[in-house]
Formats: sequence, structure tokens, C-alpha cells
Amino acid sequence: MSKKSRKKSSKAPSGSPTAKKNTLKPRASSQTKSAKTQRTPASKSAGTLAKAGSHKAASKQLNFSKSASAPATAKASLAEGQKAPAFRLPRDGGDVVTLADYAGRKLVLFFYPRADTPGCTREAIDFTRLAGAFAAAGTAVLGISADPLRAQEKFRDKHGLGVPLISDEQHEMLEAYGAWGEKSMYGKSFLGILRTTILVGADGKVARIWRNVRVDGHADAVLEAARSL
Repeated sequence: MSKKSRKKSSKAPSGSPTAKKNTLKPRASSQTKSAKTQRTPASKSAGTLAKAGSHKAASKQLNFSKSASAPATAKASLAEGQKAPAFRLPRDGGDVVTLADYAGRKLVLFFYPRADTPGCTREAIDFTRLAGAFAAAGTAVLGISADPLRAQEKFRDKHGLGVPLISDEQHEMLEAYGAWGEKSMYGKSFLGILRTTILVGADGKVARIWRNVRVDGHADAVLEAARSL
């Protein structure tokens, strides 16, 4: 046998332990990589499920809080025969007006959305025109909106209004009398003043309620109701 052939035969055969070790190392590293790739999605999915669970819990809490506040809103509505809610608010001229000021007298409260707008102007002018007739029927008339006093006074002066105008910027009286709620315009919903009129009897109880008032002829209809009490 030549020297060259001896050197070739001295190299380890493919089935030797050394060859097995060399082939096992890549397999082990590939198994480790596959294990890592299997673990990673599992941890990510667990985090995703945890986040999803937290979002569901939050939405349940929000829904619960909304449903809990629903009864309070329902209680705010006012019905005929109930005692008129007390109020104490500023009026044009700087004075303060209370329900107790009209004890033993009939009282008309007309709630209008905004001073010096077309519908509100016509309504206030109509009640001013009939102020003497209301006084003869033993009935006082007050106009209420959320406008500040300065706007109420400009409204009064511009149109020569003869009925006191109350400013309820905090909506306390508006809510108590059911004249504050959801409205819609041009497909959008918002909270605002609902045109409403309340007739309070001399006994301090609500005698009549007009909701979603249409201005034309309304003041005359309220006067007839006041005369009939």
C-alpha cells in the first residue's frame, strides 16, 4: 500500500463517533431555534388575550355606569299635579327671583332656547302683548333661558319686552322643570333647552305642561288655561 492511500484511510469514516458529534450539533441548535419560535407566539397570544380581557372589563364598567345614571335622568321629568320645584335665580335688572315670591298666585314659566332668535322673540313678544290679560287673571309670567343677564337685558331692550327674564346658566331650573334635554339638528344630537311652558296653580302645584311648543297662538292658549283655573 502506498503512503498516499494510507493517509486517506487514516481519516475518520463517516460512521465514526467524531462524525456523529459533528452532525448532532446542528440538529440540537435547530431544535432550540424551533422551540424558541414555538414559545414566542404563545407568549404573544397570552398578552393579546390579557389585553382583550381588560378592554372587555372596561367596557362593562362603562356600560354599568351609564345604566346606573339612567334612573336619575328619569326622575328629573315633571308631571302635572306635582309640586312645582323651588328656584332662586337672577333676572334682568339684577334682582333675584324665587318661586316663593309668587306664593298664592298663578304663575306661567315659559322656557325658550335662546334670546333674540326668531321663534323666541315672537314668543316673548306674544306674552308681553298679553301681560295685562294675564295680570287680570291673577297670573304672573316669567321667561327663562340659559342666556347670561347681559344678553337677556339686550333682548328686553331691543324688543320692548314687558315680562321678567330669568337667567339659568347652570341649567338647574331647566333640568328641574324638564326643559333641558337631547335635541337634534342637521342629523346631529346635542343637549339644549326644549321649548316648554309650565302653568303653576295658586296652590303651588303644576297645573299644565306644554312640551315641544309651537310659538304661533301659544301665549293665547296659555292665557285661556290660566283663566280656567
